[in-house]
Amino acid sequence: MSALAWWFRIPFWQRVLGGFVLGALAGWLMGPAAGTWLQPLGTLYVNLIRMIAVPLVFFAVINAVAALHGQQSIAALGGRTFGWFAATAVLAVGVGFAVAYTFNPGLSIEAGSLTPAADYTPREVPSAIEVLLNVVPTNPFAALSNGNILQVIFFAGLLGFALVKLGERVAALRALVGQASDAMIQVTRFVLELTPIGTFGLIGALVGTYGFERLLPLGSFVIALYAACAVHIVFVYGGLLLAHGLNPLKFFRGAAPGMQVAFVSSSSLASMPVALRAVTHNLGVNRDYAAFAVPLGATIKMDGCGAIYPTLASVFIAQYFGIELSFAQYAAILLASVLGSFGTAGVPGTAVVMATVVLSAAGLPLEGLGLLLAIDRILDMMRTMTNVTGQMLVPVLVARETGLLDRAVYEAAHSNVGIDDVEDSSATR
Repeated sequence: MSALAWWFRIPFWQRVLGGFVLGALAGWLMGPAAGTWLQPLGTLYVNLIRMIAVPLVFFAVINAVAALHGQQSIAALGGRTFGWFAATAVLAVGVGFAVAYTFNPGLSIEAGSLTPAADYTPREVPSAIEVLLNVVPTNPFAALSNGNILQVIFFAGLLGFALVKLGERVAALRALVGQASDAMIQVTRFVLELTPIGTFGLIGALVGTYGFERLLPLGSFVIALYAACAVHIVFVYGGLLLAHGLNPLKFFRGAAPGMQVAFVSSSSLASMPVALRAVTHNLGVNRDYAAFAVPLGATIKMDGCGAIYPTLASVFIAQYFGIELSFAQYAAILLASVLGSFGTAGVPGTAVVMATVVLSAAGLPLEGLGLLLAIDRILDMMRTMTNVTGQMLVPVLVARETGLLDRAVYEAAHSNVGIDDVEDSSATR
């Protein structure tokens, strides 16, 4: 057996886990030098996976809109999807409050012992009208070039509706778009095989650059965030799956590739191609609906960054500065977390922007965010994994409710998404 064949016989998740463990060991041994020698491997991997994200979404959304016409009401599917986005965000805020007052991270640090980062300045948050207007691209080619996913989805959706309206006159073009979508899925599978190498580089550079000394003063906050995200993923997401008659273990096994890439890359956009592949191939969601829901979730479904983190940060800052939160402030945190995640879609630095929105709504000092910047990269790994898990969960729930879920595929859920997998990509249509 050749070395390449042996490599592909190892389950995908084991390859990724191996890259994680070896990367952490290499980073620990190399120290700061890991940032110089290992970071390029991680950067190359993230660049490759971002490279495929925009064309994958573009062709997949056009194909999805054209294919869903006449099968399910796109408005009804969109409404259900947005409804679950909001409902799980509300639950995430509740988890954030519960864990915050269990760990009390702001009380474990002596007042005045921390100072904001020297380069910290509060983020400028665009107005709701500005965000809404920004969804419509003035130049669709610029949107494609700049990777503005919301604008790409909008433009691709219009093209999909146009293909439906023109009917048989553009049958050949519809077929070409479908073939282009299939080709991008295959390219995605090629790129995903580099995940273990990318994981090795990203984790190695992270461990070597940060070490443990920067975590110690804010260790209670790190533990609280990781605990809150774990509770949300296991109990909230798991409970919703059980309520829909679905086995949570099957979901987590099928969703594992997307969760792994999200954790090491700290990017919902970079994880989106993997999540889309996992939702359709591993979990049995109709591919055309998933092509609409997963990219949309990658831009506005942020339970970790948009709900849990701002809630924990609000309680932490209130405790650190000795501020007693009122009922009105609790309500403001809840509403700002749920609505703000939709309103800040597509804005760079989502977690910091969302925390800025929530703290502003609750009247808490924005300077408090500067205290958390030193550990933000550590926090972002778990936040993003929570985001992406939710982005995969909601399409599964909606597909279960609307008959777009292939139960046989779901029950046989596996965690391989590599090129050694020979199943035709159209099998989950």
